Amino acid sequence: MASLINVIKLAMLSLALTTLTTYQATSIKNQLHPLILIPGNGGNQLEARLTSDYKPSNLLCKLYTNKKDKDGWFRLWFDPSVLLAPFTKCFAERMTLYYDPILDDYCNAPGVETRVSNFGSTQSLLYLDPNLQGITTYMASLVESLEQIGYTDGENLFGAPYDFRYGLAPEGHPCQVGSTFLDDLKTLVEIASSSNGGKRVILLSHSLGGLYVLEFLNRSPLAWRQKYIKHFIALSAPWGGTVEEMLVFASGSTLGVPLVDPLLVRDEQRSSESNLWLMPSPYVFSKKAPLVITPNTSYSAHEITRFLQDIGYPEGVHPYITRTVPLVGNLTPTEVPITCIFGSGVATSETLFYGDGGFDKQPEIIYGDGDGTVNMVSLMALESAGWGNKTSDKPIKVIKIPGISHTSILKEDIALVAIIGEINYVNSINAISVLKSG
Repeated sequence: MASLINVIKLAMLSLALTTLTTYQATSIKNQLHPLILIPGNGGNQLEARLTSDYKPSNLLCKLYTNKKDKDGWFRLWFDPSVLLAPFTKCFAERMTLYYDPILDDYCNAPGVETRVSNFGSTQSLLYLDPNLQGITTYMASLVESLEQIGYTDGENLFGAPYDFRYGLAPEGHPCQVGSTFLDDLKTLVEIASSSNGGKRVILLSHSLGGLYVLEFLNRSPLAWRQKYIKHFIALSAPWGGTVEEMLVFASGSTLGVPLVDPLLVRDEQRSSESNLWLMPSPYVFSKKAPLVITPNTSYSAHEITRFLQDIGYPEGVHPYITRTVPLVGNLTPTEVPITCIFGSGVATSETLFYGDGGFDKQPEIIYGDGDGTVNMVSLMALESAGWGNKTSDKPIKVIKIPGISHTSILKEDIALVAIIGEINYVNSINAISVLKSG
């Protein structure tokens, strides 16, 4: 009889502990504000489909595509075939954008349709190629860390992937792809809030995603921001562009992908509207600081138009002047609390020296401070613009993490601890105020 009572007591204790654990987990989840991840340049999968209008440059490109689904869609980014020289050209011509001066907008190559899959989910942000998870990991570690504190994909955690080749344009200029993304992001914010009891949303961006979010907030009515946005956390945001982009336009860049000839992807990289957006901003970089030096001349951030002409890309001058320059000058406070988290103390391209071989050769580089991709002056641009002054009712918070690079901020433990710590703090603000009022 005594043993039966003990068994019953143990069963009741186990049930009580299970109920308490479930209650605690539910309680923690109920305190979390919904969170949306906005990736950086190249930070989500991109799919394509070829139509009868597609005119490949050679027979190989006509015959080759990645594995298609029943409707003809295949993964364009990331496609491991780019590593093989014969296929690099096929990849580049399918990724290339074209600026139409009559429409004043960018579009895909003829016969190439593109789409972003799994909008609203984090799935296409985890790995750029799910079959090569080990070498194409992007936000998987960050998402795992968020799940450990109670976030769940599709419930209170969402992803906002986009076609990162496109950018945005200032008022008065059409921008179909970029504007559609902003509309979709607005809808996602409202859905995330309403499905979580009306809680305001935390926006967490990486790299280029920060520029999109800044524009998104400034283009949204103040009353809407106050109703729906809790906080904006920007990781490694290139507020003022990067010197690295001048190398991309001049000589092409493999972006760390081995075996790729940068000259084979240079034209495609030049065609990217977002790459033009990421050029060093004349509003952030000094007019006196030469960023590119050749035997005959030099170029600062205030001489980008001459630089584009001299590297052999004159077609980039008009969209740069009319669409990019007005955009990069708009570092307007959003009246939304913002936290900037980025690495420092990592060698970052500061001055590029080209010899007699011209721009077809990779330059010698003098390095300065930054996160390995974005220069410190760009990472600090919002604070330098006065966002952190004492008169602001929405001050900026800056967290520097020594030794953390532009991409390792999404993976390294020390960075993830800082990011999760800030998210926990943002989530606790409301809970603390509720306790005080009670």
